[in-house]
Amino acid sequence: QVQLVESGGGLVQPGGSLRLSCAASRIIFSIAYLEWYRQAPGKEREVVAGINSIGRTNYADSVKGRFTISRDNAKNTVYLQMNSLKPEDTAVYYCKVTLTSTNTHWGQGTQVTVSS
Repeated sequence: QVQLVESGGGLVQPGGSLRLSCAASRIIFSIAYLEWYRQAPGKEREVVAGINSIGRTNYADSVKGRFTISRDNAKNTVYLQMNSLKPEDTAVYYCKVTLTSTNTHWGQGTQVTVSS
């Protein structure tokens, strides 16, 4: 069974930085499409960033220039470097691994709170 373990969330002041990690096991990680989503209280889950198997990336407009998604296939890990954090970035962040349209997996989520 695929396992995704997220880490790196926490409380940070506005303007600060955090790096989220999502480590996968029992999966052919190198071919997977990897994404980070977030869900704020009372809002729908939204995609934040994605990276394909050859390293091509996509970002939501709200995080462009501030967040960077990356992957380390040797470690089966996807990262989200978040800089210049704003209070509106506060949410639970989830990683998603997609192998095929019917074979997707989600992490358990990690809380990010941006507050002074």
